Amino acid sequence: QVQLVESGGGLVQAGGSLRLSCAASGRTFSNYHMGWFRQAPGKEREFVGGITYTGWITKYADSVKGRFTISRDNAKNTVYLQMNSLKPEDTAVYYCAAGSARTVLSTTARSYEYWGQGTQVAVSS
Repeated sequence: QVQLVESGGGLVQAGGSLRLSCAASGRTFSNYHMGWFRQAPGKEREFVGGITYTGWITKYADSVKGRFTISRDNAKNTVYLQMNSLKPEDTAVYYCAAGSARTVLSTTARSYEYWGQGTQVAVSS
């Protein structure tokens, strides 16, 4: 089992920045790819970005490329999502998720085995 706890959400004006953190406990953090997903009211959960277990490879949704950056610190069992130039359409609950490093880094939610409880991000115009 891997337990994931997100933090860092909040209310920010358009153009502002937030950094989300996801702290992991339980099984060896460095054995897992990590993903960030988000879900807005009335919409399906969508992939935001992911990072391999080594931290060498990242993937991003087109909607956040150039604005969001994922990083991880395996010594601290933490993955981060730096969000810059935020837009009102970024408003959602953000979830981190852990998936097996035995497969390729995935953009689909079903590939991730463990999920956090989510943190709310609201961007005002």
